[in-house]
Amino acid sequence: MTAQTGTRRRPMLAALPRFSQQVNRVLTWVVVGLFVVWVVGNFINAPKQFVSVFLLGITLGCIYALVALGYTLVYGIIELINFAHGDVFMWGSMFAVIIGVRGLGLDGSQSGIVTSALLLVTIVAAMTLCGTGNVIIERLVYKPLRNAPKLAPLITAIGMSFILQTIALRYTHAREQTADNVLPDPSHRLFTIGIYGYAWKNLIVVLITLPVLAALVYLVRSTRQGKAMRAVAQDTDAARMMGINVDRTISFTFALGGVLAGAGGTLWVLWQTSTRYDLGFQLGLFAFTAAVLGGIGNLQGAALGALIIGLLQAGNDGLSWHVPGSSWTQSVVFAVLIMILVFRPQGLLGEATADRA
Repeated sequence: MTAQTGTRRRPMLAALPRFSQQVNRVLTWVVVGLFVVWVVGNFINAPKQFVSVFLLGITLGCIYALVALGYTLVYGIIELINFAHGDVFMWGSMFAVIIGVRGLGLDGSQSGIVTSALLLVTIVAAMTLCGTGNVIIERLVYKPLRNAPKLAPLITAIGMSFILQTIALRYTHAREQTADNVLPDPSHRLFTIGIYGYAWKNLIVVLITLPVLAALVYLVRSTRQGKAMRAVAQDTDAARMMGINVDRTISFTFALGGVLAGAGGTLWVLWQTSTRYDLGFQLGLFAFTAAVLGGIGNLQGAALGALIIGLLQAGNDGLSWHVPGSSWTQSVVFAVLIMILVFRPQGLLGEATADRA
């Protein structure tokens, strides 16, 4: 009797994970369906407003993507959540003000060719400084803790975030750092639909961001250094046995993340014409959320998650059907993140794999 009961229980227990997966799949589609209803409903209710807000969300998502990719690159190679990365982005915006506005006199009064040249110098300088700074942080702070328990580098990253933020606070005395409107004025629109439209400056941000993201994908997928990064991310010991310089590869990854943060910070201050010492906290949190939402460690997932976060933020702030009050936007973003991760813990494009020992 006991043996028969045990035999009957085994198929039932084996069916439980399968049933749980089916429930999760159904609930995931329910969440996706509600999102689709929200999008379609807003489009039907106010199509002109929807188009304008949608394009603004893409612009926001592009900037978030530059930061989110830095998070996902570092996590993919050493499984570190680098909470200081948002503050590296903030320093990218500070460098843009210091070098471009105060150093080069970039104020939009120059001719188009001169302005373009100064913009190029500014963004390259910010990218270089942020990339170099990120490598220094990795060498001095994270490298000695590489074999420590995972909690140690995580707490260290939080501490590094506060240090970078405090340095900026002391430098700026908590005052907002402003830049002149170098990009075309918001009133200069690419197109106008009724009272809504899409500004040229938003399009410029997208046009600068897309080649940077394309270059990153090419570097990681098609270059020798990119293959080394993927090998180290997959198996550090095996990569070392194959002759790959693991330390140099990790430093290169941090440099690449810093370069992306520098580009994002420069675009932000040119787009918004201001920056603050605490900019990296909220924007970095959104970018990290985007990386987790898309699947931490997955480049395409980080970009997708950034676009979704940008669209959610712009939609809740600008569409007719939304949670009242812009102060609820953060709650909406994180509520969506929680719902998706409950049903798909690995993120939208992440793979369900076991933790490495």
